Amino acid sequence: MRFGTLLLIGTLAFSAVACGSGSDAKPSASPSATDNSDKFLDEVHAEHFDSWAETAPTDGEILMLPPEWCLELKDGHSVEYLLGESAAAYPNGPEWGTARPDANRLLVLGVTNYCPEYRDQVTKELRETGQY
Repeated sequence: MRFGTLLLIGTLAFSAVACGSGSDAKPSASPSATDNSDKFLDEVHAEHFDSWAETAPTDGEILMLPPEWCLELKDGHSVEYLLGESAAAYPNGPEWGTARPDANRLLVLGVTNYCPEYRDQVTKELRETGQY
């Protein structure tokens, strides 16, 4: 092969590696959102949620919850509204579910990382009902 051809092949190979395959690439987000999601997922993975022993949610499913909780809290809703018996914001999916004690812990982790200004409110409500 000629040097030019080898150089072209090498450049293309380097470009492919540098760009990545896309499977490990994270979606573009603001640094704080990425930091929050990474820290939140690290904390969730470090927890032991008994209700996820057999089937657990994906990271993507987990990451969808805190922003929704924060919006609901901002609108003045309570923990019971978020996680009550028929709440739409309850952490469950078609193949997995979360027991209420685990959901409470997950909510505290989510609020702590995404909207810490509501953490005291959430923990107070949970304590008042004997759930934290």
